Amino acid sequence: MEKPSESRNGYLEPAAAAAAAASGFQAGGGGGGEKLFRLRGLGRFLQKNCLVILTVSGVLAGVAMGALVRRLPLTPAQVTYLAFPGEMLLRMLKMIILPLVVCSLVSGAASLDTRSLGKLGGIALAYFLVTTLIAAALAIALAFIINPGLGAGALNKNALKGLGDEVSTHKETVDSFLDLVRNLFPSNLIAAAFRSYATDYKAVVRNATIGNVTIEKYVIDYKVIMNTDLGNATVEKFPVGTETEGMNILGLVLFSLVLGVALKKLGPEGEELIRVFNSFNEATMVLVSWIMWYIPLGIMFLVGSKIVEMDDIILLVTSLGKYIFASILGHIIHGGIILPLIYFSVTRKNPFTFLLGLVTPLTTAFATCSSSATLPSMIKCIEDNNGVDKRISRFILPIGATVNMDGAAIFQCIAAVFIAQLNNYQLNFGQIFTILVTATASSVGAAGIPAGGVLTIAIILEAIGLPTNDISLILAVDWIVDRTTTVVNVEGDAFGAGILHYLNEKATKGKDTELCDVHVEALPNTKAEGETSPLVTHKSQAVTTPASSTQELESKESVL
Repeated sequence: MEKPSESRNGYLEPAAAAAAAASGFQAGGGGGGEKLFRLRGLGRFLQKNCLVILTVSGVLAGVAMGALVRRLPLTPAQVTYLAFPGEMLLRMLKMIILPLVVCSLVSGAASLDTRSLGKLGGIALAYFLVTTLIAAALAIALAFIINPGLGAGALNKNALKGLGDEVSTHKETVDSFLDLVRNLFPSNLIAAAFRSYATDYKAVVRNATIGNVTIEKYVIDYKVIMNTDLGNATVEKFPVGTETEGMNILGLVLFSLVLGVALKKLGPEGEELIRVFNSFNEATMVLVSWIMWYIPLGIMFLVGSKIVEMDDIILLVTSLGKYIFASILGHIIHGGIILPLIYFSVTRKNPFTFLLGLVTPLTTAFATCSSSATLPSMIKCIEDNNGVDKRISRFILPIGATVNMDGAAIFQCIAAVFIAQLNNYQLNFGQIFTILVTATASSVGAAGIPAGGVLTIAIILEAIGLPTNDISLILAVDWIVDRTTTVVNVEGDAFGAGILHYLNEKATKGKDTELCDVHVEALPNTKAEGETSPLVTHKSQAVTTPASSTQELESKESVL
């Protein structure tokens, strides 16, 4: 064996010492060292992916627990106690939504100049619109290929009756879109944190005969008499404004964006308040990191209790199996093929590697069925695991959780075709196009809460003149379909943030290259050796005019 080279003082050179150590390792205890190396690698892997492994294990444990516990004769109170740890998870996630959305959007909008903000928002809205249209078109194609409503004569409506009767199905299409606009501009910002505007209906009944008494005129809730035969009485329906429980997320998003832009316009006077929002935002993310460690336990009880609550899963699956299959297949195609393909075509990066960093929020979406509840963990993981710029993630993801509902558009279109086929109703091209457009538009106003998308199906059915009585059938199995719906919704938001991050990096690199070229040409005494030029390696040392310095700073800090 050749003797390692030595330095003048008799000690081994660093390279020679490493070679000698490697040869000694191979000749001596190589087996034990290799095992130790593998154990350390396994330890690093488990440490890095501990939360992901625990979250997936929580889902599997919840399914197993639900399958075992549902065999026991539990009372409704006992089922409620079983769901308590999962309820705590939902309450913690919803608690953090308000400060997270407001602070992240204010700080995000304030960190961008007006031009960059407009360009960033334009690209995001275009992405949301295109992906939702593609999702709706895919759903309609699948619905006519699978035909979920044909041959459903054996559908036991009596057995399923009552599983979704609480759905309000008498809302007019025009009023639904007007409510969307009203909620964009809340009259009370404090109330918007826990209430939304919604149109309800009253009825003026004239000349109604009750027993032997004839009442000339009285006012009553329209839903009370909606399916009641009043004989010769005339009924006039009119809209009234009401407040419903639930955060007005649309109004908060718009106000936060406008406030961030206004603080940016104030200049030095607004910097103090911007720093407050930035600090509040960072503190909120610390709270999110703590809550995420409770997610595995909460998910286990959420999934387990939901399985225990269902009376007859086999009846639901056999009665509405084709509808469930068509919806989940649409989600798999859109989330597993179309969205990754769009991401790859823009970034030329592996989309599934990108998704690996989002296992925890995707699992949370599957368990909670809420895009809003998934938002905290999504922001945390997409920044820490995938390296997306904070200004982009905290600006785009809250908006996407509100307006980007690809999964909802898929199941809404399939549900509309399913109900049409169930009632032997032939849809023409105009009605199919109406379903496509209405599903895309109504998904914007769909609440990011469990079963929020079901309420917007009534808008589609009203638009094409179909009865809304069968929506209760959709709600009966929504607890199954809504899980994959939410996963696709948040996946689309994440890919949108990844695409915008890539476009921002590309635009920033292009600006930096142009800036270097301009500086080199502007200084005649620069060195000939470009590699050693301080203009390339240390731009801050270049002697530039104040205007050029300002331009350089903006190019580094601006987004797109």
